[in-house]
Amino acid sequence: MFNIFKKALKKTNSAIKEIVGLEKKEKIDRDLLEEALIEADIDYELVEKIIDKLPKEVKREKLKKELEKVFNVPEAKIKIDDKPFTILIIGVNGAGKTTTIAKLAFKFKNEGKSVILGAADTFRAAAIEQLNRWAEILNVPIVKTKQNHDPAAVTYDTIASAKAKGIDIALIDTAGRLHNKINLQNELKKIINVAKKAYQNAPHKILLIIDGTQGSSAVNQAKVFNESVGVDGIIITKLDGTAKGGSLFTIVNELKLPIYFVGVGEKPENLVEFNKDEFIEGILEGLYSE
Repeated sequence: MFNIFKKALKKTNSAIKEIVGLEKKEKIDRDLLEEALIEADIDYELVEKIIDKLPKEVKREKLKKELEKVFNVPEAKIKIDDKPFTILIIGVNGAGKTTTIAKLAFKFKNEGKSVILGAADTFRAAAIEQLNRWAEILNVPIVKTKQNHDPAAVTYDTIASAKAKGIDIALIDTAGRLHNKINLQNELKKIINVAKKAYQNAPHKILLIIDGTQGSSAVNQAKVFNESVGVDGIIITKLDGTAKGGSLFTIVNELKLPIYFVGVGEKPENLVEFNKDEFIEGILEGLYSE
């Protein structure tokens, strides 16, 4: 697993090495370390907090302890303890929601769970078509309708269908909505309320998709989603395609929400459970010798 995070952080570590040099060291000057962490897209104020108590020459273990403090958030585990276990996927346009749903369906199927998809992104016909293609590829049922139909109705029908068929997990796509559009946020609240009418415990998880290439700039949009509907956790997409891997520290520090998964490629199997220890080791790998 460590190799997965090491590979996913390749671009981030390349950016770090441009600051600290290609030759790995046992100790790094604190000022140089500060510059490297900022280059990795960790927020300036958080960097100051991290290095505040560090000595002039910083060893790997000292930095590791400070980085670990940032991830003092609830454990990010999905325990399927109800049926149908309903997961609502939310986020802005282009973050990778539909592809992430396909990856989650692939993961759960491999774990022996039955899955149904709900195409509640009725704003874009392309989103319905894309999710339908994934349903065919993964051989899972899907509830869908035409473009511009009521997304809350699709949500209700998906959960009702899961209940009737005894399906373990319902994964529901939603329209990519700008975090500053009040009417779209209200629509999302309606979807959640209707989900509860279909099954009182639904949705069990509301997961926010954040595009890793946006880095720390995604924090403000995430805050609005969390304040509007309450988010249980985060999935980071495209981590392998960005030099902003350090932004995960900023995101967790600002939102106090756990990261459940990270996307490290386009294939269905390229979704891995987030492991803070392996992620931190991946960052340290770009800074220090063994």
